Amino acid sequence: MKNVTIIGGGIAGLSAAYYLEQHKTEDLSVTVVEAAEKTGGKLQTAYENGFTIEGGPDCFLSQKPAVARLSRQLGIYDRLIGTSEGNNGTYILSGGRLHELPEGLMLMVPTKILPFAMSSLISWPGKLRMGLDLVLPRRNSSGDESLASFVTRRLGKEALDKIAEPLIGGIHAGDPETMSLKASFPRFLEMERKHRSLIKAMLAAKKKVPATAQKDNKTTYFMSFVGGMGELAQTVTDRLQDTEIKTGTCVKSIDYHGDKYTVVTATGEQWETDAVILAVPAYAAADIIQEMDKQIAQTLRGINFVNSATVSLAYDRQDLNRSMAGFGFVIPSKEKRDIMAVTYSSQKWKHRVPDDRYLLIRCFVGGPKNQEMVLLNDREMLDKVHAELEDILGITTQPVLTKIFRWVNGMPQYSLGHLERVESIEQRLERFPGFAIAGNSYRGIGVPDCIESGERAAQKILDVIK
Repeated sequence: MKNVTIIGGGIAGLSAAYYLEQHKTEDLSVTVVEAAEKTGGKLQTAYENGFTIEGGPDCFLSQKPAVARLSRQLGIYDRLIGTSEGNNGTYILSGGRLHELPEGLMLMVPTKILPFAMSSLISWPGKLRMGLDLVLPRRNSSGDESLASFVTRRLGKEALDKIAEPLIGGIHAGDPETMSLKASFPRFLEMERKHRSLIKAMLAAKKKVPATAQKDNKTTYFMSFVGGMGELAQTVTDRLQDTEIKTGTCVKSIDYHGDKYTVVTATGEQWETDAVILAVPAYAAADIIQEMDKQIAQTLRGINFVNSATVSLAYDRQDLNRSMAGFGFVIPSKEKRDIMAVTYSSQKWKHRVPDDRYLLIRCFVGGPKNQEMVLLNDREMLDKVHAELEDILGITTQPVLTKIFRWVNGMPQYSLGHLERVESIEQRLERFPGFAIAGNSYRGIGVPDCIESGERAAQKILDVIK
């Protein structure tokens, strides 16, 4: 009998455990250890008074197949939902006004001339500068580059400040000046390498998509579940038939002697195991692995994190003095606001409110330039959020429900040189057979990326055990 200990019960650790159960060929004992009182990590969905409230990510990219594949294996593929029809559209706050993103804008690249030309978001000099992407040469160097440098070079400063920074940087809650493009958005580098122009690359990609693909039964760019993203984590947890799950158990350290690992918890409990998957944030992994390898721990601490929080508020629509258009809006940091973005959750997704009379809004606070917001108490945070919603949307009424989720050190920052740090960690770990890392600290922050990282780690363990 071989033993595998998975430290971390987020979706990466859970996916690793599920993969081991599905692919093991001999007797294998698997234990998942989670410091919190429940599994799921940031995939936390609250159900209160008929409202479905997301604490962490509310969706995943359908272009990445891991979630759909896992959902089929779990038997919950029919629970997937796409974004609602009829209310789509995203806005950007600029100069105190909400401007709709023009039709045909893919990520940050314009692909339709007329809607872009008519947009009030970008000035005419800014539009002309973005159009220069069609004739500018490609970059000769293959080294890493910041998101800010890349966007400014290809599309100009106004495109960076008003589109890329709130849209692209907001996904990572990162600072474009330090964000590694190679680690965060390698697709952009490949587009420039292959097509020279981002606009040409996007147009070529659109031509390759079959017309029937646009009419898929329910697939949209972003996808979720009827019961929220927490449904995925809970279902994986429920399907783990042969795995021991120990919640409320904080691992303090790991040591390696010969061909065995010793796991020690904060309460002094310890056990030996043949293999370990470390599926916790990099800073937590550094503390756990410190005694085993100080060099790896030091490199892990080089991956920085920022604070973030979500504030969900439900309103009775008859108390609002205006209707809300689209799925929500994002806010550039230059606007100097206390919130980063707002999602109209009940307009973006079905099954989020008990009755259509309600509007469920989710606000994002924190990020690299406003981390102290996350540390405010509930009343102070809600007061600041209320003030912003009143100023931007004219909402003066009190919500019928509020829910706050705080994520202190919740978002890893893929700063310049990130992939080199990760490769250094992985190479150093080769000294320890049967040891693997997983999670959003390394090679992708999205839910599909985390699932794939857990599966890769599990396969590595199986290869060693075999």
